[in-house]
Amino acid sequence: MNQIDTTQLPVHSAHFRALLSATPRGARLARLLAVEWMRTREELPYGVTEAGAQLVAELAANAATHGRVAGRSFRLVLLVREDALRIEVTDTRADALPRRMPPSPCADSGRGLLLVEALADRWGVGLDAAPQKTVWAELDLPQP
Repeated sequence: MNQIDTTQLPVHSAHFRALLSATPRGARLARLLAVEWMRTREELPYGVTEAGAQLVAELAANAATHGRVAGRSFRLVLLVREDALRIEVTDTRADALPRRMPPSPCADSGRGLLLVEALADRWGVGLDAAPQKTVWAELDLPQP
């Protein structure tokens, strides 16, 4: 399911979309594909690309961990707008809305949304056609 021919990626497109398996492998592939696509975008400076890669990693990992439904995939969408890079990850667990929880000092996980909040200029959650939800984050682009 995760076999995507990167030679066919829309290099000059202002958006990217991929459907990936809701597994750790799918989450890793989401980050790799996003990084490859962002590197081809001249309007995305290095700092935005790096922050975007981290945001994709966190949102995709959350979709594969907390939004997982057996046999269902998650969707990654990247949009370059005039003033921002928008990252959207849609999964099929609208009943499992993300919520920031205070991390335990000894816990190995639980800091993802804190990181999203720190990196993104804006982020939120939207409910789509049942049973989907989309978690999105935006990074402002420097204006000339």
